[in-house]
Amino acid sequence: MEIDQRRLRDDLETTASFGAIDADDGHGRTVLTGTEADQQARDYLCERLQEAGLEVRIDAVGTIVGRWTPASAEPDAAPIAAGSHLDSVPAGGIFDGPLGVYAALEAVRTLQETERALDRPIEVVSFTEEEGTRFGALLGSSVAVGERSPATALERTAADGTTLEDALIEIGYHGDATIDAAAWDAWLELHIEQGRRLERAGTPVGIVSAITGILHLDVRIDGEANHAGTTPMAYRTDPLPAAAELVLAVEDAATDLLAESDSVVGTVGRLEVTPNATNVVPGTTRLGIDIRDVTAATMTAVRQRVEETLARLERERGVETTLRETVAIDPVPMASRCQEALHRSAEHTGIDAPTLHSGAGHDSMHVAAVTDAGMLFAPSKAGLSHSPAEWTDWDDCAQATAVLATALADLATGSPAD
Repeated sequence: MEIDQRRLRDDLETTASFGAIDADDGHGRTVLTGTEADQQARDYLCERLQEAGLEVRIDAVGTIVGRWTPASAEPDAAPIAAGSHLDSVPAGGIFDGPLGVYAALEAVRTLQETERALDRPIEVVSFTEEEGTRFGALLGSSVAVGERSPATALERTAADGTTLEDALIEIGYHGDATIDAAAWDAWLELHIEQGRRLERAGTPVGIVSAITGILHLDVRIDGEANHAGTTPMAYRTDPLPAAAELVLAVEDAATDLLAESDSVVGTVGRLEVTPNATNVVPGTTRLGIDIRDVTAATMTAVRQRVEETLARLERERGVETTLRETVAIDPVPMASRCQEALHRSAEHTGIDAPTLHSGAGHDSMHVAAVTDAGMLFAPSKAGLSHSPAEWTDWDDCAQATAVLATALADLATGSPAD
């Protein structure tokens, strides 16, 4: 499967110019949903889809789908879909999202040029608002799978008071098509790894076995604020040392469970201290805890350690604690059928592709709830992502795209492409 690397690179570099920012190191972009940069990126994608002969439609929340129906395919057959997203985080990189969209388009163009006889149509998809910077994460895919209604999504409001509906109308992407991910026979998404496993392994492709579950806990520890100089150590009820113990407990819990699951992680990424003055014993601390794994049982075990630690801190330190769950997303396994197709395709392409999990969330998490879904990764230099320093070598982009194209042909015909 000969991928036109130059064409793929041109598309990605052009997309990188929309919302481009000055960066001392690398190539950065800021493409927030409903902005001028977003409109430019969407316009360019639609032009490229149409140039390739795909039928373009846009749903109410701005998700874009280009459909290619080969002459050999049954027009009404359930399609194979592939893609990702075009939006970015502020000052993000140029590969996160766009690589998956344009790899899917390049796969279609390659299949067209090789005149492969396929039994099913193929759809190229760009989901709206994956990153969630303005209106909420994984928004377009949540609508496509029926988890959220278009009306509810359109009411989402940005910090500046703009609704998603108004933003999409402003840029001309409030469509009227219905996109139903459940109607897809299968879904594939190519994404950068956002880690260092593939780089260390020296391989251009990895096959994703599962997408991590995510559990966010908000913890509040209340003590008693007092003067730092006049309050003896024995008479303090200080919530900050208690918080320090909890931070270490989260780290220890995840580390202790590595023997059961090598993908479990626990992080305290947010700590707020009130009143946050050097000469005052704090009165309150708040912590944000992130727990992730591809196994639900280990996530539950880390949470239990948090709860046990809070109970102990109340007994031993006299503080009061509250725990609130703010995010709870179950781990999502990728369909064995899609994993097998991707492994066959990698082997057919001459690549020894390892199996690995995704530690970040993706639109595929939603799609997997309604149809067979699979993911593959391309390497990230130094594991960097969401940064102008994010980089994936062009050769790796092309080789991963070749695996994607071969897998699409496999799923659309039942056998690998020649």
